Amino acid sequence: MINETYKAMLGAKNVIRNLAEYASARGKEIGYENVFDFSLGNPSVPAPSQFTDTMISMLQDESPMKLHGYSPTLGDPAFKADIAASLTKRFGIAYGPEHIFPTTGAAGAVAHAVRAVTKPGDTVLTFAPFFPEYTPYVEGSGAVLKVVPANTETFQINKEAFEEMLSEDVMAVLVNTPNNPSGIAYSTDTLTYLADTLRSAQEKYGHSIYLISDEPYREIVFAGADAPYVSTFYDNTLSCYSFSKSLSLPGERIGYVAVNPAAEGAEYIVPMCGQISRGIGHNCPPSIIQQAVGKVCDLTSDLSVYETNMNIIYDTLVDIGFTVVKPGGTFYILPKALEEDSVAFCNKAKEYDLILVPADNFGAPGFFRMAYCIDTEKVERAMPRLREFAKKEYGLG
Repeated sequence: MINETYKAMLGAKNVIRNLAEYASARGKEIGYENVFDFSLGNPSVPAPSQFTDTMISMLQDESPMKLHGYSPTLGDPAFKADIAASLTKRFGIAYGPEHIFPTTGAAGAVAHAVRAVTKPGDTVLTFAPFFPEYTPYVEGSGAVLKVVPANTETFQINKEAFEEMLSEDVMAVLVNTPNNPSGIAYSTDTLTYLADTLRSAQEKYGHSIYLISDEPYREIVFAGADAPYVSTFYDNTLSCYSFSKSLSLPGERIGYVAVNPAAEGAEYIVPMCGQISRGIGHNCPPSIIQQAVGKVCDLTSDLSVYETNMNIIYDTLVDIGFTVVKPGGTFYILPKALEEDSVAFCNKAKEYDLILVPADNFGAPGFFRMAYCIDTEKVERAMPRLREFAKKEYGLG
């Protein structure tokens, strides 16, 4: 008999993918340059030339067996050393290679981290708005995901709701900062509060509570934003990172778990991740990608276009009359829809060839997400269409 759990998942529509497919089909009709597609969070800038040069040099000069052989179970030693040294230099935490576990992007990192610090039946808390894939990541481990309602005024932590939900069965808290879909970075005040609250809960309940920090947008932070490194606030933190956004390498699926050396059981967590991999068939990212990325891990693509695009969109939204919190990073913005039903709002936008994503699945009903990782020229052309939509349908602007 086939697995009914996964069969049932086939019926769950991925709203973002469906909208992206619609945009592609519409583009064949009118030209994709005339479809203002804000659906997918796919980086729009190329990888640094140094990465390409490194790959070419390695392919020309290194042993094929070194480049294409199996990676050790716990990851390529040089990659682990490079990441540890970079994090130590940047954030002042004494990471060693033994604290780094390479993964297939941040998704693989979160999936490993959850399994490492929970058992089936435990509760993991996360904060709305949140990345919808957290649900299968957590539920696939046997743990239970519970979502703290959003503070829609700021998209910082809803403190009252969090404290009500922080019960004895909570073994981990999963955060995403800078955040997909809101673009908000958790501030120093927010992270200080979160760390203090978790330490108090650990003492109250007599067990560790781990903080799993999903941070693939760590390097996309805008001028003036307060976006500190989460692990500096709380010892029991596992940082989950991806180079998909910083180096524009989403297809290479390369990331890592970085275990705070001061975390309880830090010496066991990376070896445990190796055993978790045995159970889920993960087996590390490709050897050549680990080696190449390790050599350029302190570089980024030219990420400045995202802040340029954000400012254009934010200023236009405010001028039209939308309610919106200004992002501190990422390439997403989460305005409030102009009617209560955000699905209906986004369907109306499609009539103007504006592809917007209702945020219901992100835990923010009544809001919509725009992914502005597209050419600035297209963002600028989209703004008059957005004004036309708001004027004709809602009398704004």
